[in-house]
Amino acid sequence: MTDDSRLTLRWAVAASIAVLLVATGGAASYLLTRTSLRPAPAPNQTSDGPASPTSHSAGHNAPPSAAATTDAPGATLSDVTVTLTTEAVERAGITVAAVRTGSGATAMRIPGVVEANAYKQVVVTPIVSGRITRVLVELGQHVNRGQTLAQIFSPELADAQARFVSARAELEAHERELQRTETLVEIGAASRQELERIHAGHTARTAEVQSARSRLLLLGVSTVAADRLVPGNPIDAATSVPAPLSGVVTERLANVGLNVDPATKLFTVADLSSVWIMADVYERDASRVRIGSAAAVTTAAYPALAVPGRISYIDPQVNPDTRTIRVRVEVPNPRTELRLGMLADVSIAEPAQASVLLIPRAAVQNVDDRRVVYLVNQREPRQFVEREVRLGEAVGDQLPVLAGLNLGDIIVGEGSFYVRAERERLGLRTRPSGAPPGARADPPGTARESNVQTARVTVGDQAFEPSRLTLRAGVPARVTFVRTSDKTCAKEVAFPSLNITRALPLNQPVVIEFTPAKGELAFACGMNMLRGTIVAE
Repeated sequence: MTDDSRLTLRWAVAASIAVLLVATGGAASYLLTRTSLRPAPAPNQTSDGPASPTSHSAGHNAPPSAAATTDAPGATLSDVTVTLTTEAVERAGITVAAVRTGSGATAMRIPGVVEANAYKQVVVTPIVSGRITRVLVELGQHVNRGQTLAQIFSPELADAQARFVSARAELEAHERELQRTETLVEIGAASRQELERIHAGHTARTAEVQSARSRLLLLGVSTVAADRLVPGNPIDAATSVPAPLSGVVTERLANVGLNVDPATKLFTVADLSSVWIMADVYERDASRVRIGSAAAVTTAAYPALAVPGRISYIDPQVNPDTRTIRVRVEVPNPRTELRLGMLADVSIAEPAQASVLLIPRAAVQNVDDRRVVYLVNQREPRQFVEREVRLGEAVGDQLPVLAGLNLGDIIVGEGSFYVRAERERLGLRTRPSGAPPGARADPPGTARESNVQTARVTVGDQAFEPSRLTLRAGVPARVTFVRTSDKTCAKEVAFPSLNITRALPLNQPVVIEFTPAKGELAFACGMNMLRGTIVAE
């Protein structure tokens, strides 16, 4: 082989090696690029498989966003693990309880107000017009039927008595004339035609006396007193206003010197031996109440006194503003312990149910429109799993579990609020408090945040302030409620048409988020005593 051929061969080998190196470098670059673009595994999750059951847990040192979770609209909330320090567990005073079974009749509790029995309450008005000269009873006094409540001087009564006396005198005179005429007819000194004329006049006079007597009886004059009205006897223009029934004077408008007529309201007398408890039942619970259902009534004044009663009336109409139905419970009140206007707690019994799972009330916390409990990790007592549950109506201080827990599960009882607060502090869910299911929290300053309209409502002793808000229809709204008084019945706020009910802790802001539709949206306290309206324009 010549030197030229050797040189040519060497250049061919060198060129092949160069091409091979270039191809190898390109393949390596491609593989490195694919590797850099592959998403990193989530915390507590390996690349070999799905996330472990504790993938939602977060410690105090973990960034909130690392464990934040979101949920699809309408879906059950995913479990979230909250880890506390030993000191935090002790400071929160956490106690645990086991999910147990129970049975018996359940009860629906609704707020009510004590009102007078309308069938045993009478508004007292005078029978005659005149002027009040005496008032003999005081407000709140117990009176008996027929007892004089007031006296009235009545010119109308005096005139009616005078007419009766005059008609009676004319009748007596005409009767004497009739007797004389009958005697004259017998002896032929008077004609029978004259006698018939006098008979007709006598009949007319008798009718006048009867009419005047009936007028007196209608004005309250007794039969005995009317019989005593004869010419020569004095006429008494004073009349009494009697109590129509035995009861308590609940209203007094009569005062000396007041000019009255038959339409003037003087007193209200109510028999309080039995009273009505008027309560409001939400539309969704209408199927759970029946006329004749047994009920028990308690009040804050007498918490140990449970007065038995029965539902006697259910309003056929639904209140369009609050979406509630008026229910009446009649209860005995022999010692008048239930006073008119008292707030009452009505427990309506329901048929006994089969054995159900029960948990204490203190274990349940509200997250938006959902209810959750915190399960204790028995391997690691400092870890608590937030789980959504579906609950029934309370049975005493217990709540029946419809879904979400199993018999024997260990949950947080007292101290569950602290665990929830720690979960919110760590930001383990991205959905803001009060937002509808599936909503995501937007960081401050984003476009969505800037388009939200806000309002603030202060919950005082006797009212929401303001009780009427005006918002823009179709624009997301955020209404913050702050309860500033512990003397109010508004310990929670309810939006019946949105199916939202939120507790109002003292001096803690509670945010309700929604998008108002055009029209009016009603909200009220849990007892439906304090009410407000949002007007969307």
